[in-house]
Amino acid sequence: MIDLGISKMALIGAVALIVIGPEKLPRVARTVGTLLGKAQRYVNDVKAEVNRSMELDELRKMKDTVESAARDVESSIHTSTREFEESWRETTDAALESSVEPAAPVYRHPGKNWRLKRGATPQWYKARSGVRTKALSGAARVARYRPRKFN
Repeated sequence: MIDLGISKMALIGAVALIVIGPEKLPRVARTVGTLLGKAQRYVNDVKAEVNRSMELDELRKMKDTVESAARDVESSIHTSTREFEESWRETTDAALESSVEPAAPVYRHPGKNWRLKRGATPQWYKARSGVRTKALSGAARVARYRPRKFN
């Protein structure tokens, strides 16, 4: 902003002391300080607004380049899909003209019967691994899992 050295500040202070007088100097200095603070804030706000507008311009330019790239990609995709559809149509038309339709497959029963159990697990394996083979009533379950008494 304004480049003031210590000697210039001392000279300005001495002149202000002589012109204004010692009793009004603190109030004038306070007023000058608040005005300088307001001016600095205003300058900072203007700088921030300029920076924001520059960033917005850059973002708009970037947005335009991205949109144009997206349009180019979209048009290339459309052209390639059109070319693929045309080539697919040509190949399928040629294949349909030259090929004979295959016969439909004949149904064959799988030969499964869900009522018959195919695997048989031995009883000794079921007993060892704790697989339940019979349903237990409530009383039998209580009797089975009742804690043992020690005599």
